[in-house]
Order: sequence, then structure tokens, then C-alpha cells
Amino acid sequence: MTTTADRPASRGTTPARRPVPARRRRRVPSVVLKYVMAASGAAMLLYLVLHMVGNLKIFFGADALDSYSAWLRTLLEPAVPYAGVLWAIRVLLTVALVAHVGSAIVLARRARAARPVRYVHRQPVEGSYAARTMRWGGVIILLFVVYHVLDLTTGTLNPNGVHGEVHANVVADFDPSRWYVTLFYTLAVLTVGFHVRHGMWSGLQTFGRSNALTQRALKTFAFVFAAVLVVGFLSVPFAATFGLV
Repeated sequence: MTTTADRPASRGTTPARRPVPARRRRRVPSVVLKYVMAASGAAMLLYLVLHMVGNLKIFFGADALDSYSAWLRTLLEPAVPYAGVLWAIRVLLTVALVAHVGSAIVLARRARAARPVRYVHRQPVEGSYAARTMRWGGVIILLFVVYHVLDLTTGTLNPNGVHGEVHANVVADFDPSRWYVTLFYTLAVLTVGFHVRHGMWSGLQTFGRSNALTQRALKTFAFVFAAVLVVGFLSVPFAATFGLV
């Protein structure tokens, strides 16, 4: 005696359909994310250079620095509203920062997923100390950016905090009694230097500007560039601390 389960399916019966797998979400190729990191990093690096040059005007006196700050706010007037150029730069920097950090996080997760098992013994990675500290260095830089905006941009955390009095704000900020601010600024700038050195080297590799013949020269250039940036930025707080400006 046969049961219903033993009977062959009738000709008119359609077989059960297999479940259709969910469509995989198309992800951005890693090489594209590397280009995004390099391009956004280059944009922020250009801003750092211009920002450093502007900061160095403090050595020409209070009028030079305050006039430069006022000029930035009236740049391209009346075609552009007051402080319009500054706000455009801030928006572009925010977009670059989000793109840079977002690409870095995604690439780090993909690298971790591709190597789910940690090595028992890993050979030292070729590269600098900066290459091994990019993650926590990025956190320090992000915290510093937030503090720097509240300190010298909005004046919220600045002891003087008067809009337009840039020289007075800087001198008050790095007063000897506020040594902890100078120390934090120094730590952040040194971290930026490590980050720039490694980031510039990685960016040149991403854009195909590095090969076996030019590696040493490019590494030297990245180191010198980062060193100049660090010295330029640190000269301002130390000059204010020791009463040189």
C-alpha cells in the first residue's frame, strides 16, 4: 500500500521553487576607496599648508594676523556673502574628513575580514611607527579638531574669546599658566606629522608615483614635508608661551 508521500507527482503539479537568494548589495571596490582616501587627504593637506602660512603671520605683529583674519571673511565680497568663502572651505573640509574617515574604516574592516585568524607570529611590517598608529592617531586628531574649533574658531573655550582679536586669543590661549593646552596642542600636531608622513607616502603609492627607484626619495620628501609642517604649527604656541609674540 502506497502513501501519498510515495506517489509520484502528477504531471500537472509544479515542483516547489527554491528560495531566491537575496541580491547582494554592490559594494564600492577597495581601490576606489583608496583613491577617495588619497584625494580627500590631499585636500586636507592643502588646507593645513595654507593654515600654517596664515598662522605664521603672528610673527609680523597683531595687526598683520588680525588683518589677515578679517581679509578671509571679506574675501570675494560682494560677489560672495560675508564669510562665504570660509564657510565653503569648512563644508568642503567636512566632506573630505567624512570621506577620509569613512573610507579608512571600511578598508580596515575588509582587511580584518580577509584575515579572520590572527597570526601567531607576525614579522615586523615594513614601514614607520606612523603606519602602526594611524588608528589611535586619527582619534587624537579628531578630538583636537573639535577642541580647536571651540577654542579659536567660536571662542567658546578661549580665555579671551573676542571675535576678530585673533592675536589676543592666541596669546591668551597659550599663556604659561595654560601649559596643559600647549602640551595637548603639541601632542596633536606631532600626531598630525606622523599621520601626514605616512599618509603622503601611501597617497603617492595609490596614485602610482612610487616605484623601486623613487621610494627612498619619496620617503625623504614625505618626512621633510611633515617636519616642516610640525615646526611651522608648533612655532606659534611656543612663541606665545615664551612671550616672543
